Amino acid sequence: MDIKFLAEQIFKTAVESVLPEKMIHRQVALKNSILCISGMPIPLDNINHIYLIGAGKASAAMAKEFENILGKKISGGHVVVKYGHACKLQYVDLSEAGHPIPDINGQRATKKILDIAKHASENDLVICLISGGGSALLTDIPDQSKIEDIINLNDLLLKSSADIKEINTVRKHLSKIKGGQLATAAYPARLICLILSDVVGDLLEVIASGPTVPDTTTYEDALKVLEKYNLLSWVPNSLINYLEKGKEGIYPETPNKGNPLFNRTQNVVIGSNKIALDAANQKATSLGLNSFVSTSELAGNVIETAHALIKTAITAQNDKSIKKPYCLLFGGETTIKINGTGTGGRNQHLALYASLLLKDKNGITFLAAGTDGTDGPTVAAGAIVNTKTFEHALSIGLNINQYLENFDSFHFFEKVGGHIITGPTMTNVMDIIIIIIE
Repeated sequence: MDIKFLAEQIFKTAVESVLPEKMIHRQVALKNSILCISGMPIPLDNINHIYLIGAGKASAAMAKEFENILGKKISGGHVVVKYGHACKLQYVDLSEAGHPIPDINGQRATKKILDIAKHASENDLVICLISGGGSALLTDIPDQSKIEDIINLNDLLLKSSADIKEINTVRKHLSKIKGGQLATAAYPARLICLILSDVVGDLLEVIASGPTVPDTTTYEDALKVLEKYNLLSWVPNSLINYLEKGKEGIYPETPNKGNPLFNRTQNVVIGSNKIALDAANQKATSLGLNSFVSTSELAGNVIETAHALIKTAITAQNDKSIKKPYCLLFGGETTIKINGTGTGGRNQHLALYASLLLKDKNGITFLAAGTDGTDGPTVAAGAIVNTKTFEHALSIGLNINQYLENFDSFHFFEKVGGHIITGPTMTNVMDIIIIIIE
């Protein structure tokens, strides 16, 4: 039995279960002149225009499925995706832009999306398609700032150990589209947002920095995040000054709960890590494994997570009451503070550290990969390891600790093998971790 092959098949099945074409057609249907979205009937006879906007790694693929359903009924629109995640669209304009670090193309696309939202009137329908990556792709700059300031800020935040909720708290308060402000722009048009969640707990105000949902955070919260991670002296002064003025009330807060503009907005999560894990569980069972979904809310520091997961695996291996082979499934998103100059991502780093913990533990295979197909700024989704990973590295003279210290997991797996390569999957529902215990 090729355990590594089985683990990769389980991962691929998880990803396939949350592809946009499946999620959209599960939730959206057009019959006669009635558009039904997640059980909500929308008579199109009463709609003057339908606009399609969106941001995220999956937004182009999502838009394509809406074009298949609505066709010429779409009056126009614009979506922005990460480079390499585009697909051909007929009725909606498309931009590719920087992720996870934003760029000028994202800024230009964001302006176009905002202009469409502002142009929509009371009898129009705006359909917004949001997926992971939307926070970086929806790029705008506050007053008295430059795009280089926002690029610098994002780089600092991503290299800190701040979690996505904290990062997006800062992003929302340096933007005029995030934190419910896209809903503000679209009002009084009817706005329906379909969301592929890439956030633990499917927190709407965190996914893509919540452009269409009420925001419960403040300018003061954003400043506290920067203070917590000792970034105040590193972030460009223009951005700090803007946040300080916002705290003083010079700039308005993001719209909060109770704002009447949200009476015209509906948000629907159509894909999540839970769906992917359920599909993985079914696949593992069909392959003859005793499978169990542990959690879809895995979070925390990469190193602490690796220790906890391997400890769980060893305990299960020693438990004779558990039928083997046993497959443990986890979903979520870890955090990593980067101090080295190497290349990698949180999943490759997690797998690399796990290989160190498994150096004398036979019969445990560990896979960690991102459902979007890209782990950090690399072409790999993640990596798969077992005890032979350490042995092989030793045999060719590689020191795992050196690669860990330099955060260079990508080049380690290039030499040793074990990369999970899928290419852009056009979806994103966080990470999947698969542990198979013999």
